[in-house]
Amino acid sequence: MDGIMTRSSTPDAIPVPRMPRRWFKAMRHFKNLIANKEDTSQVFHITHSLNGNDLYKAFNRFIADPEGRKRFEERRYLPPILDDRETLRAMPKGSLADAYCTFMDREGLTAQGLVDEFDQFAAELDDTRTPEFKWYNNRSRDTHDMFHVLTGYGRDALGETSVLAYSYQQTSGLGIQFIAYMGALEVKRWAPKGAPVIGSIREAARRGKAAKNIMLYDLMDLLPRPLEEVREMLNVQPMTVYPEVHRMMREAGLDPYEAVGGAIVDPVAA
Repeated sequence: MDGIMTRSSTPDAIPVPRMPRRWFKAMRHFKNLIANKEDTSQVFHITHSLNGNDLYKAFNRFIADPEGRKRFEERRYLPPILDDRETLRAMPKGSLADAYCTFMDREGLTAQGLVDEFDQFAAELDDTRTPEFKWYNNRSRDTHDMFHVLTGYGRDALGETSVLAYSYQQTSGLGIQFIAYMGALEVKRWAPKGAPVIGSIREAARRGKAAKNIMLYDLMDLLPRPLEEVREMLNVQPMTVYPEVHRMMREAGLDPYEAVGGAIVDPVAA
């Protein structure tokens, strides 16, 4: 369960390239995503179209942080660690590891599954990213489902868009914010009148801005700890709006998990 990669030299910063944002392409892929929420490649196309150089800047901020530098020097590759259910299930009940396993098993997810989906997309690209930058991208991708566990947002469409609004505050990437708000507008069209759908996104953004970024932390230290302790450590504040939207949907006879055709698939930075 070690997952530490071979170290290479640690840069103080990497050059930030000029990268255009392709809005029309992003809109085309967003329409495709709404038509088929299970087509993960559309999410990757959107983030790749709109992120520009946001993640290069985020990488430089990450390695400038003392804790980020430690994580970079360790260079742990997370999927084998997160998919080692036997080891994680041996950790205390009520721990972050226990909650993570419960969430992933309930949803039928694996960390490697998201890797495989992204690799299919990346094969279509002329990938010029350095190994160091790829590692950072991977860590952002591989901690996504931890955001669900920490924040309490589900994998329904509003839950996914709320998680994106939360994570954008910590990892940036305009494509992530675009999907969060455009997805929320689709949910709003489906939800009962007066449901504070956009309010859930705004609350999620406030929570993300107030919280510490889990990417900076050693997951091997966090996983055995009680979930509530980890939330307190990271200053993950309680939510109120998302449960209220769900309550209003159910009172109107609507299943939140059927909103706009089902849950929006997990995104990953590209």
